[in-house]
Amino acid sequence: MERKTPLYDVHVAEGGKMVPFAGYLLPVQYGTGVIQEHMAVRQQAGLFDVSHMGEILFTGPTALDTLNHLLTNDYSGMPVNKVRYGVMCNAQGGTIDDLVVYKFGEEAYLAVVNASNREKDYAHMAQNLLPGTKAEDISDTVAQLALQGPKAPAILKSLLPEDQIPKGYYTALPRVEIQGIPCMISRTGYTGELGYEIYTANEDAPKLWKILREAGEAFGLIPCGLGARDTLRLEAAMPLYGHEMDETVTPLEAGLDFGVKLQKAEFIGKDALVAAGAPQRVRVGLEVTGRGIVREHQDVFLGQEKIGQTTSGTHCPYLGKAVAMALLDAKHAKEGTELEVEVRGRRIGAKIVPLPFYKRG
Repeated sequence: MERKTPLYDVHVAEGGKMVPFAGYLLPVQYGTGVIQEHMAVRQQAGLFDVSHMGEILFTGPTALDTLNHLLTNDYSGMPVNKVRYGVMCNAQGGTIDDLVVYKFGEEAYLAVVNASNREKDYAHMAQNLLPGTKAEDISDTVAQLALQGPKAPAILKSLLPEDQIPKGYYTALPRVEIQGIPCMISRTGYTGELGYEIYTANEDAPKLWKILREAGEAFGLIPCGLGARDTLRLEAAMPLYGHEMDETVTPLEAGLDFGVKLQKAEFIGKDALVAAGAPQRVRVGLEVTGRGIVREHQDVFLGQEKIGQTTSGTHCPYLGKAVAMALLDAKHAKEGTELEVEVRGRRIGAKIVPLPFYKRG
C-alpha cells in the first residue's frame, strides 16, 4: 500500500493526477499538463512536492569519518551550511545510491537519499557505521518542497529578507522562518534550473505550499508533477537511480567522477574501482536524428554491432527535440558518432552529443 505525503490532499484539491511512485502516491501532472509545467520551470517557476525523499541524520564525534568511509566524495574540510554530492558504493564498486550531504556542524550531517532506496540505504549505512556515530532515519517527520525556475529568487525575496536566502549554489540556511514556519532552505534542485529545496515539518507543509503558491502567482508559478521533473532532469542530463546507475553500474561509468575522490585514503568500493581501471562503458548523450522517440532499455547499434543500451529518453519540450542518455562501449563513445537505436523492431538514427543537453544560460 502506497504512503501519502503531507501534501496529498493539497494535490487532489489542485487537480493533480495521482500515481504510485517509490512507495508514495504523488502527482504525475496537473491540469496544465507536463509540457506547460516543464516550460514554466524553464521560464518562470514551478513548485514540486519532493517529500518522498529520504533524510538520514548522522551525529557524533566520528560522523565525518563515517561519511568518508561510506561515500565516494571527500567531506573533510567542508564548511558548515555547505551541501556536497556523493555516491554510496557496494564492495564491487556498483552504485547503491547517489545522494547529497548537508553539514550542520562538526558532529552533525544530513544525508538526503532517493525515496526508492531509503530502506536499503539506511540498512547499508547502519551496518557500516564507525564507533562514535549515530544514524537516524528522520524521513517520516520531514516534508520537502522544491521551488525551481528563474523567478524562484524573486518569489523568496517577496517572503524573506535577502540574508535569509542562500546565495551560493549547494549552500543551505538551516534555520529560517517563512511567515512563522521553521524551514531549512538550500540552493539545490533536480531540474537544471536555478532553484531551492525547502525542508519543513510535515504538519507545516500544507501551509507552506499555500504561502509559496500565493507569493508565486504574480511570477507565473504553477504546481508541477513527476512528469515534468523527469523531462527537466533529462534535459539537464541529471542521472536517475535505476536508469543511469544501479548496483551493476559504477559511478565512473555513469560519469559521476566529479563526486569520486580516488585519492582519499579509503571508502567502500574504492579498491574495486581502482582495480577496474578506466571504465569500459560510459554514459553519453544521444540526439535523435531519425523519426521517433527513444526510451530507456533500448539497444544501440553501430552498424550491426550492439554497443550498449539507452538508460533514459524522451522528447524535451524546451529544446524541442528527442534526446536520450545511454551506456555505451567506451571505444565507440566519441562525440559526433552516428548510431542507430532499435525501437519496437525498427532502427532510428541518432548521434552522440555532449552532455548536458540543456545548460542554464
